[in-house]
Amino acid sequence: MLHALEVITTVVVGVMVGVEFSVAFVINRILNALPEDSGQLGRAHGGRMLGAVMPFWYITSLILAAVWAVAGRHHHGTGLVITAGALLILSVIMSILLLVPINNQSKTWTPENRPADWKQQMNRWDRFHYIRVAVIIAAFALLVAAI
Repeated sequence: MLHALEVITTVVVGVMVGVEFSVAFVINRILNALPEDSGQLGRAHGGRMLGAVMPFWYITSLILAAVWAVAGRHHHGTGLVITAGALLILSVIMSILLLVPINNQSKTWTPENRPADWKQQMNRWDRFHYIRVAVIIAAFALLVAAI
């Protein structure tokens, strides 16, 4: 049973890392290269779509890591799982304090109502997102090492 929990947790976190990595290094670069207002509209749509899904994914990942840490407390690698869980907590805190406020604004923007500094706000979101991606990659690596 513990082995199944380890695999499920690692897969859930790994796929989340893949999505967030793709947003940071593929999707946003594609959107930024689109002509005129297309990139901003794409970011707004992505913010609505992923903004609805990612909170559940982050919390599910954290819960799975916590259950693994408790269920495997007498097994090898528990310290790695606890550290990964702490990093996942950090990623949730970063999301709530830094990324979600920007996302909540930007997902409602259109070319007609966006603020004059919208590109600077998107660059700020991107910088915070790069850090969050590094944090969840580290958490994923620790979970893999704990198996």
